[in-house]
Amino acid sequence: MNPHLSKGGIFSPPFGKGRRGGILKDFMNPVQTFRMREKEDRFKNPYFFLKILLLAFFLFTPFLFRSFEILDVVLKIIIFSALVASYDIILGYTGIVSLGHVLYFGIGSYFVGIFMGKLGWTSYGHLVLAFLISVVISGILSVLIGLFSLRIRAIFFAMVTLAFMEFTFILSSQLRSITGGEDGISFKLPGILAIDFSYGKFLGVEFTGRLISYYLILIVSLILFLLMLRFVHSPVGRVLQSIRDNEQRSIALGYRTYLFQVIASSFASCVAAVTGGCFAMWVCYVSPDSSLSVPIMLDVLLMVIVGGMGTIYGGIFGAAFLMITRAFLPKLQVLIASLLPGVPFAIRLSERWLFYFGLLFILIVYFFPKGVVGTAQEIISRRKPE
Repeated sequence: MNPHLSKGGIFSPPFGKGRRGGILKDFMNPVQTFRMREKEDRFKNPYFFLKILLLAFFLFTPFLFRSFEILDVVLKIIIFSALVASYDIILGYTGIVSLGHVLYFGIGSYFVGIFMGKLGWTSYGHLVLAFLISVVISGILSVLIGLFSLRIRAIFFAMVTLAFMEFTFILSSQLRSITGGEDGISFKLPGILAIDFSYGKFLGVEFTGRLISYYLILIVSLILFLLMLRFVHSPVGRVLQSIRDNEQRSIALGYRTYLFQVIASSFASCVAAVTGGCFAMWVCYVSPDSSLSVPIMLDVLLMVIVGGMGTIYGGIFGAAFLMITRAFLPKLQVLIASLLPGVPFAIRLSERWLFYFGLLFILIVYFFPKGVVGTAQEIISRRKPE
């Protein structure tokens, strides 16, 4: 009897457990084969364990460090990591330069501040509504800016976004009745998110409104990262990378490149709006200088360069570098004064912390030309056997 006609059916041996995967691979295109190989090896990849360790560190930071200053720095790293990753979608994955990405960060911050502070709508529903409205407005505004400017030249897009950010900065400074002007808006969060709320102690750590806000923002940032990773690995993300690498070839293949650029810009702006709202929730304050200024945009650019363009995870390293150095380098003066008392030259040197910050930045750019994550990926790919 023919073995192919056994009780498994006519096609049982070739399409059984042993052959199904092999036959499927025979009909796969290179992209599908690459994705299947990625799924098979994802738990063996050292990056996977590094991500788990990083997430565990963020989860247990309140238990490892009892200092609020450290908790504040870590949470700002989390928030700005998501913001930088959203900007990296535009710059690193799409290849277009935006000089006004912080505009959407400011929109998210101001809507939370206006709802909670100026209008006094301190409830969970109004907080969620502030986030939703800021996301919708950011998405619509970015689509309008993109359709207006990306069809001409990408550099025109950079100038238009910068102009819109400056216009919004001036508007937020002048409309004192709505935005509080340069004084900004201070506000309180509702219910268990309020600073004065206390749920009791767990493992020696008091669960206050601050700590609950920390974990809520951590969860939101994690969701944003997962969405951004799904976006860049989707077919749309692949097209964006092809536009970045060779726009003329993408046009020749039939893609309307400016529409894909608009999609990337609008998606990134929505993410930036959510991060802005999270930042306002954490500091319970919003002002033009804290959410809409050019220095914040420059900080985001520095974080992208340090972390590595086109990496998503590079934003974590970039944000960590900037936040940690800015928080702890100014304390060199106190440390050196205690170690070398009565040495004026050493104390004067310790006051120049911005010099050391610039020196560290130059060293990182020199030794990591593609950013920390980008250079690490390049080294690993070179050593990986074919």
